[in-house]
Amino acid sequence: MKKILIVGAASAIAEHYARLEASAGSSFLLAGRSRARLDAIGADLQVRGAAQAGAFVLDVNELDRHESLLEAAWAGLGGVDVVLLAHGTLPDNAACAADPALAMREFATNGGSTIALMAAAARRLAAQGHGTLAVVSSVAGDRGRASNYLYGSAKAAVSAYASGLRQSLGGSGVNVLTIKPGFVDTPMTAAFDKGALWASPGAVARGIARAIDRRRAVAYLPGFWWAIMRVITHIPEPVFRRLRL
Repeated sequence: MKKILIVGAASAIAEHYARLEASAGSSFLLAGRSRARLDAIGADLQVRGAAQAGAFVLDVNELDRHESLLEAAWAGLGGVDVVLLAHGTLPDNAACAADPALAMREFATNGGSTIALMAAAARRLAAQGHGTLAVVSSVAGDRGRASNYLYGSAKAAVSAYASGLRQSLGGSGVNVLTIKPGFVDTPMTAAFDKGALWASPGAVARGIARAIDRRRAVAYLPGFWWAIMRVITHIPEPVFRRLRL
C-alpha cells in the first residue's frame, strides 16, 4: 500500500497506473488542470480500492505553486512513497518552428516545469530518506528527429536532468526512475496511424509499476524500444540526416 502523488493524473498512462495501485489500497493525491476530471478519476480509484484519492488543481507552468502541491501531498498523505510526473503535451513541430514564443511555451510545459517539479520533489523525498521519483520522458529525447525535435529536445533535457539527479541522490534512499515510452495509443495520439510498434496505456502502466517496484533507473516501454533506440542513436549523422525520420 503506497502513498502516491501523480502530476498529470488525467493522462491515460497515469490513470492506468493509478488503477493498478488502487487495487492494492494505495492513497493518492491527483494533480491536473481539470477539477471535474480529477474528481471523476478519484471516485473511480476509490471504487477500485484506493484508501483515498484527493485532488489538487494545478497548471504545471505556475512554478510558484509547486511547493503548495508538495505540501498538500505530504500533509494529506502523511508522507509520499512515489511521485509520478506524467504531464505533458504533444506540440505541433511545424507551428513551434514558425513561432518561437509557442516553442518556448511548449518547451516549458514538457521540459522546464518537469525539471522544476523534480528538483522540489527530490528535496522532500531526500529529507524523508526514502521514495521513488518517477518521471515520464520519451524515446524522442534520445535523438532529435525532424518530425518532433521541439518535443524531443524537452524530453532530452528531462532525461539528462533525471540522470544527474539520480547520481546526486545516491545513498539517500531515493530512486529516480526515467520512463521512456515509445508510441502509445492515447487520446493525445488519436490522429496518428497505428502499427505494430504502438502500445496501450495499460501495458505501459504495468511496465511503470514493475520498474518502480524493482527500483529501476531507466525503463524503455515496451522493452523493445531499448534496442530500437540503440540503433537510431548510432546511425552516423550524414546517414541520419537523409532519413528524415
